[in-house]
This record gives sequence, structure tokens and C-alpha cells, in this order.
Amino acid sequence: MKPYQGKTVMVTGAAGGIGRRLAAAYGAEGAQVVVTDREGYGGDEIVKDIAAAGGSAYFAAADLGRPEEIVQLFANVDQTYGALDILINNAGFGIWKSPLELSVEEWDSVMNVNLRGTFLCSREAAKRMKAQGGGRIVNVASTRAAMSEPSSEAYAASKGGIASLTHALAVSLGPDGITVNCISPGWIETGDYDALRPIDHMQHPSGRVGKPGDIVRACMYFTSLDNDFVTGTNLTVDGGMTRKMIYEP
Repeated sequence: MKPYQGKTVMVTGAAGGIGRRLAAAYGAEGAQVVVTDREGYGGDEIVKDIAAAGGSAYFAAADLGRPEEIVQLFANVDQTYGALDILINNAGFGIWKSPLELSVEEWDSVMNVNLRGTFLCSREAAKRMKAQGGGRIVNVASTRAAMSEPSSEAYAASKGGIASLTHALAVSLGPDGITVNCISPGWIETGDYDALRPIDHMQHPSGRVGKPGDIVRACMYFTSLDNDFVTGTNLTVDGGMTRKMIYEP
């Protein structure tokens, strides 16, 4: 039997490079996958790909910036599968703009999807997991929670909030048998990996740029049904970049 046979897994932001790989991986491991993204972003195609590979998946469209759509999303899951065992909060986006020019509306749009959306999805999932006797929640943050480039304020703040939200939820939901962990990816190339330059790989202590599969493996570790002792953890998956001292010549 496959490790996730009979389990229901929701992946938010499933149309993106990392989300697509996560959905496919859980489908290949026997899970019933709830593929979630905005309408028109390719969710139906992901479901077809998972089915073609012998897996089971269902597309439920939702804009996580709208709380009412999140509530409806989970109601749809109730009607379709009647259970939710694992939630992967992967959805997120950024607006790269000078903090002197970033509008309140732009700030709110990033925070509402990335941070508030993660909280609301976790809240709705936890209600169901508690009733079932437990579950797994994994939040996808970023190394930008700890380090930044210019004009990334809203994105960095949202990802820092996700990292903090993770340990708060882990403490609150622990008595219900729910583990909550976080993955902070570094440079994960979701496009043409062969187009990367040698210097792109060399700047990583690991000797290479990351791939979506690196995040998949980390996620599988946190969601293992036997792994109930690791919770409240933020795992950095960045090839060692955030541990590298850089001196300007």
C-alpha cells in the first residue's frame, strides 16, 4: 500500500512550480489531492495530469484573498471527500516595489493572501482535523523571512509572519493531535534548470541551485503519518545560502 493511500491532502497555490510538484507527488503516493488555486490558473490541467499518472485529484478554485471563498473551499472538500488529513499552505505571491511607492492596497493584497490566507486555511483545516483525531499542516514560508533584497517588504513581512504563525499554531493545536511545521525555501528553480549558469550553482554551499523535488522531500518528512514528534519547526531548504558569509571584494 502506498504511504498516503486513503488520505486527503490539500495543496494551495497548486498551479505554481512548487505547488504543482507537491500535488503530483502526493497523488503518486496514493493521496486524494485537493488542488487549489484561482480559477483560470491551470488547476484542471494538474488534476488531469495526476489522473493520467494513476492518481486521484479534485480541483477546487478559490481566491485566498477572499475569506468567504476559503470557507466555501473547505465546505466543498467536506462534500467531496468528507475528510482532510494534510494541508500544505503553499499559496503566495509578491509585489516587488519600492517601500516609498508601495500602496496600502498592494501591501494588503500580499498580506491577505500569504499570511491571512495561511491562517484561515489552517483554521478551517484544524476544525476538521480535530474532529478526526489529528492531522498535519505544513506552511511554506521563505528564506526572505530572515534576509532580503530591496523592494521586498510586503513579501518578506508576510513570510516572516508565516514562520511565527507556525510555532503559535503548533502550540495551540498540539493537544488536538495536529502538527504544524514550516519550510523556508531558498532559490528553487521552477523554470529551465539547464539554463542556469555555473556561478548560480557555485554560490550555494551545496554546489547547486534547488529544485522543486527538494521541497517535496521536506514536505513528505513533515507529513509522514508516523512523524508526530516534530512540530513548530521551520526547516530551511536553501543549499546553505543563509549560512554563507559574503564579503565584498
